[in-house]
Amino acid sequence: MTLGVLAVLGMAFTMFAGFWTDWLWYRSVDYSSVFTTTLWTKIGLFFVFGVLMALAVGLNIWLAHRLRPPLSAMSMEQQNLDRYRMGIAPYKKWLLLGIVSLVGLIAGASAAGQWRTWLMWVNGVSFGQKDPQFHLDISFYTFDLPWYRFLLGFGFAATILSVIAAALTHYLYGGLRITSPGARATAAATGHLSVLLGVFVTLKAVAYWLDRYGLAVKSSDFKATDSWTGLRYVDANAYLPAKTILFCIAVICALLFFATLWRRTWQLPVIGFGLMVLSAILIGGLYPAIVQKFQVQPNEQAKEAPYVEKNLKATREAYGIDDASVTEYAGKSTTTDKTTLRDDVDATASIRVVDPNVVSPTFQQLQQMRNYYAFPTNLDVDRYSKDGKNAGDQDTVIGLRELNLAGIPKNNWINDHFRYTHGYGVVAAKGTEADDEGRPVFTESNLPSQGDLGTYQQRVYYGEKTTTYSIVGGPQKEIDYSDDDGEKTYSYKAKSGVNLSNPVNRAAYAVAFSEPQILYSGAIGEGSRILYNRTPKQRVEAVAPWLTIDGDAYPAVVKGKIQWIVDAYTTTNGYPYSSRTTLGDTTADSLTATNNQRAVVAQQNQVNYIRNSVKATVDAYTGQVKLYQWDTKDPVLKTWMKAFPGTVEPKKDISTDLMAHLRYPQDLFKVQRELLARYHVEDADTFLSGSEVWQVPDDPTNKSGDAVPPYYLSMKMPDQKAQAFSLTTTFTPNGRDNLSAFMAVDAEAGTSDYGKIRILKLPTNTTVNGPKQVQSQFNSEQDIAETISLLNRGDSNVEYGNLLTVPLDGGLLYVEPVYVRGGGLKYPLLRKVLVTYGGNTAFEDTLDQALNKVFGADASTTPPPEDDGGTKPPPTAGNPTVQQALNDAQKAFDAGQEALKKGDWEAYGRAQDDLQDALKRAEDAQAAANKSGGSSAKPSSSPKPTGSPKPSGSPSPSGSPGG
Repeated sequence: MTLGVLAVLGMAFTMFAGFWTDWLWYRSVDYSSVFTTTLWTKIGLFFVFGVLMALAVGLNIWLAHRLRPPLSAMSMEQQNLDRYRMGIAPYKKWLLLGIVSLVGLIAGASAAGQWRTWLMWVNGVSFGQKDPQFHLDISFYTFDLPWYRFLLGFGFAATILSVIAAALTHYLYGGLRITSPGARATAAATGHLSVLLGVFVTLKAVAYWLDRYGLAVKSSDFKATDSWTGLRYVDANAYLPAKTILFCIAVICALLFFATLWRRTWQLPVIGFGLMVLSAILIGGLYPAIVQKFQVQPNEQAKEAPYVEKNLKATREAYGIDDASVTEYAGKSTTTDKTTLRDDVDATASIRVVDPNVVSPTFQQLQQMRNYYAFPTNLDVDRYSKDGKNAGDQDTVIGLRELNLAGIPKNNWINDHFRYTHGYGVVAAKGTEADDEGRPVFTESNLPSQGDLGTYQQRVYYGEKTTTYSIVGGPQKEIDYSDDDGEKTYSYKAKSGVNLSNPVNRAAYAVAFSEPQILYSGAIGEGSRILYNRTPKQRVEAVAPWLTIDGDAYPAVVKGKIQWIVDAYTTTNGYPYSSRTTLGDTTADSLTATNNQRAVVAQQNQVNYIRNSVKATVDAYTGQVKLYQWDTKDPVLKTWMKAFPGTVEPKKDISTDLMAHLRYPQDLFKVQRELLARYHVEDADTFLSGSEVWQVPDDPTNKSGDAVPPYYLSMKMPDQKAQAFSLTTTFTPNGRDNLSAFMAVDAEAGTSDYGKIRILKLPTNTTVNGPKQVQSQFNSEQDIAETISLLNRGDSNVEYGNLLTVPLDGGLLYVEPVYVRGGGLKYPLLRKVLVTYGGNTAFEDTLDQALNKVFGADASTTPPPEDDGGTKPPPTAGNPTVQQALNDAQKAFDAGQEALKKGDWEAYGRAQDDLQDALKRAEDAQAAANKSGGSSAKPSSSPKPTGSPKPSGSPSPSGSPGG
């Protein structure tokens, strides 16, 4: 008995711990209303529908028992069941209670899972648009119809269970007979069961009526698309009248069942039910097939065209692509002035040669600083001005130095959860530049981070790699960071997380996290707080469970704080006539396929309407979550804002500094490009013919076979006057590799053109190379192939960066950075840049060199080299020590270049060390000369060895920080 009581108490406390810790967490992030609204909705649905199901089944069992015939009237068959009746007689009430409780619990649990459906139905707002078939507001299909279908399904379940329960009870107590001669059922049993069957057929009539509207959101395979939604010719002209006829037949059949109460015979209802089944086969199945075979197929294009037009219009509206601008693009330049073309490149695009999906290991090697820090596998692209303090015209690759528990000196409970609790600092680099050795040009680096971003809270307690809990703020000090003076400690100051001073809280978390040390550890005391649910995606999903979260959160420095920016979507699969797409498949590309750490939005969630309705932020230090209304017209968001008032802040509350870092989300763009591959046409005949179907090409830079990801790039489309931060992609014809279109969306929030989709459609009568063909062209050029083979020699290997496409003067410019990793270096360095335009290809050390070669002209905007007019004496004049050091530097540089040509990375590393040592000696000698009254010129002004050797202060190839 004691063990039993303890077991029950243990189970009860486990359930309480889960509930209590959830409540504490929601209260800690100031979203307790989400928890309470969701909880009370689930409880209400559970009890209402659980009680209804229990009453329905229990009432019919009780009624069947009440209508049992007297024992004297029972047949021999029924008397043989007497021992069963006698066996359950003492437990009759408890058995009835157990049955109704079980079905009530199951029904209640099922109904509780429909809390979203209930909230959308009770809070639904109008779309202000009507469907083209039934002329009902779209909200009927998105908010009302799902709830009606749930009620109908519940009614069917309750009726079927009641029929089964009543039939078994009637049989047990003599109301029904199977083998006995004479009547098979008593009059009471006949009346009871006929009413239940009448209710079932009535529900079937309601189902037929709702099915009429369901045709507008019905999915079906179609010639032009496998995700077709809405009525086709056969639906409108066969299924729709068939459902109406079947509704009428079902109503008549239901009346016949109810009439059995007076007629006491099954003859008419059975005939009626048989007629309904036969009608369902003939009218609901055979007739539509005949219409499809003999009316539609002989003239399908003409028959389906009006319905295709409805589908085209609805799909474009539902995915926000109805305003996409499609313009013809020649695909070939007619400008003969090469200098003009060369200058146009700089005006058209800020070409990013630093690929955020390749250089993470470089950031890791050069800026990790400590093994217990790490960067995401894929870095992010943002915009900062030249001074780095505000968003502007400099594309910047950015990442946070996050906590990496796998790299701490010794893993144990205290280290993992108390001492090593956070990452430290932002690391950022220019997206359009690399230094002379192919490394990123950092604008924010070192530990603590210093650079252009100014002063901000650098500690990162919440991040994409922070997946475990930490206990902070108590007696145990945390490792903050390390420098030349040793380790610095810190104690968390924010009020984030849940306070563990309360013993009940500690016990609840000890159970919830299966960690008993939380209950009794001396490392927890006054002020201790537990932080968990620490990734940005987790936090936004938790506070807004009705949103679908984008797979890529990205950091930005905003007003002295690191803020994670998360894009969130409202979706539905009930938009009439709009075709469906599976988000998990549509948002997959070569990056999501190879990077398990990047979350794919919504997995296999099917939708046919999507809006980027919310922009969310998560503070990297405090974990504070804010939701901002972004799409002010979205009726789905308005519905959820009614259901959860006060959780979403108005758009006007977005600060100017935050607005400057908001961008068009990648996952939405990928969904839209997938739809636009077919729905860029507005003509039904062209859509049906399939002649204009495009596809997103596979990523040519790797062998994954997955779609090429979209790329952020500051560029100017032909109809734009200046560059804009954009998200770009390419299309190829279905089944072919040549280019069919280029697509870009203005990704810069706060501008009038934000979200405007522009598509440049290439002529079908000419062939323009697509990404795969361009990559093949790169690889097939003999000089390029030989150089790549040289770079791939030994333990070195080549990694291709993003293949960027830029529309330029009627033609298309392709640019691809080429990285080399190996030869003792554990990270990729930018070694070459591939460029092709108009059939000309270049493979040079820098982007400028490659562009100059492709166009056969230098850019006129290139600043001329500084010239002092000969008025200053050579800085090394009269200082042989400086001169000797510079001579040594030139020799070291030449040796490095020779080693680079041979692919000898070990010799290259030694040469770079010698080069840095020589430059340091020159600097020291010149400083000594200046101090003693010598030349006032600085060594940094003196001529550098040819080819611009490695600047002082850059990390050496081994990865250790330089000067």
